[in-house]
Amino acid sequence: MRAHQDRTGAAYDGVVELYASLFAGRLETHPFSRTMIGTFAELVRGTGNLRAADVGCGPGHLTAMLDELGLDAFGMDLSPAMVEHARRAHPTLRFDQGRMEALPIADGALGGVLAHYSTIHTPPAELPALMAELGRVLAPGGLLLVSFFATDGPEPVRFDHKVTPAYSWPVDRFAEMPAGAGLVPFARLIHDPSTPRGFLDAHLLARRPV
Repeated sequence: MRAHQDRTGAAYDGVVELYASLFAGRLETHPFSRTMIGTFAELVRGTGNLRAADVGCGPGHLTAMLDELGLDAFGMDLSPAMVEHARRAHPTLRFDQGRMEALPIADGALGGVLAHYSTIHTPPAELPALMAELGRVLAPGGLLLVSFFATDGPEPVRFDHKVTPAYSWPVDRFAEMPAGAGLVPFARLIHDPSTPRGFLDAHLLARRPV
């Protein structure tokens, strides 16, 4: 997994300014994503544990959104260049370089984890271990929101993402990953593609049992 993650981080290092400019609007043109993140933040606030990680945070726009929604949010990304950009853009927030498959966070420390299209580059064989790591850091009752590209087919589909290869998933197959990590998927939103790529967009909420 380390070699794959190194390649992904290096690829994103090379597109920081372009990527940041594309997502500077904090989802103004993505109402479904905005709605699901708002729901996620409301549910995390309801747990009483406001600490939340935005894993694969990129330029930090969604970490800032979570902060505005009342969470004690911090961001983490593979790409050191993305982390530096996020720190400059949002100097009052915390951003760290780190790997999703080995989070430097104690067991059960967080009320929420947001993975907004940040698992899409993970090869299918490596995704169960990654999902287990995201679940590990959630407190009882804690929430995970994962957004990803979905397909109607029976198997994951590898495609040429603009930055580095990525995968789209059958939603039911993807939902097996957090379930296998001991989480309980309880809500999903699937909608028509927001980009010309043509894949469906999917958002999955899961909870760590109390």
